[in-house]
Amino acid sequence: MASRCFHFQFIFSLFLLLLFTTVTIASQCKNPPVIFNFGDSNSDTGGLVAGLGFPVTLPNGRTFFRRSTGRLSDGRLLIDFLCLDSPIVIGQSLNASFLSPYLDSLTNSKFTNGANFAIVGSSTLPKFVPFSLNIQVMQFLHFKARTLELVTAGSGNFINGEGFRNALYMIDIGQNDITDSFSKNLSYVQVIKRIPYVITEIKNAVKVLYDEGGRKFWIHNTGPLGCLPQKLSMVDHQNKVLDGYGCISSYNDAAKMFNEGLLHLCQEMRSELKDATIVYVDIYAIKQDLIANSIKYGFSSPLMACCGNGGPPYNYNIRVTCGHPGSQVCSQGSKFVNWDGIHFTEAANSIMASKVLSTAYSTPHTPFDFFCRG
Repeated sequence: MASRCFHFQFIFSLFLLLLFTTVTIASQCKNPPVIFNFGDSNSDTGGLVAGLGFPVTLPNGRTFFRRSTGRLSDGRLLIDFLCLDSPIVIGQSLNASFLSPYLDSLTNSKFTNGANFAIVGSSTLPKFVPFSLNIQVMQFLHFKARTLELVTAGSGNFINGEGFRNALYMIDIGQNDITDSFSKNLSYVQVIKRIPYVITEIKNAVKVLYDEGGRKFWIHNTGPLGCLPQKLSMVDHQNKVLDGYGCISSYNDAAKMFNEGLLHLCQEMRSELKDATIVYVDIYAIKQDLIANSIKYGFSSPLMACCGNGGPPYNYNIRVTCGHPGSQVCSQGSKFVNWDGIHFTEAANSIMASKVLSTAYSTPHTPFDFFCRG
């Protein structure tokens, strides 16, 4: 009887996963856009490993790639699902190929579909520190100049000027600015006072890209940082006020303040930057929904890491992190929202992608295939 019940629960959970990761929108890109991505570990597809040689080992990558690719997840990230049409997410994904890290010289890529400048640990401040946002933009400027030189010299199959002008520029950064401020024991008020400077750096990045001819921008806000197992396990209990979902209120409130500022910035830039399309995506609402309604999506223990050390309630130990000796990994990552205490599992990322593609969380409600090349 118990095995029958388990079998039914497994089939039902699989049904829910397929239900919530499928977008029934028929339109797809026949000519996907060139994509340039700027960000942190939420969208790093191998830049940290390529740039610094930092070891990111199995079980990272175990679910889809069957090997570590430098992604901090058991499989694909949100950006992978948005770029690559797959059996899990059906609909408006751009049907492009995975974005190669800009720093990876061993991919045999000519970067014809774009490049990923995102690096684990990146923030907007301080500036001129690898790999802050302004450094990533400087890398892009170098990449563009060199690429156009090659095109002018007659080298084939590189991105040309039109490709850069019609490209989609994606930005997903700010999480580390907030969490690093808290980790320096700054008060909530002090953290909030830093947010306008972070927003200014994002604005500066967009304006540089716009001045270079970019007109299409896709900007993610940050998620509920107080729901990360890493933060929940490391913040002193005496200073930790939890909300109704068991998340740290101050971290989530700071994330909301950042998101409000980012939304206002996007609205402001739409007026200032002629002919620019700027889409703001509410990642916070999507992630909060996954945590608040985890059972509906087939997840258990939404505040516990699949891979880590220490067991319930958070399974996170700063001294024994995922992939290091002493860490343990769950048998079914598809039952977990969180992979390693900070980043999401492939299962959670696939659901996030379906919600992003629905346009319900975008301002304005712009279909992702709007950015396809004609």
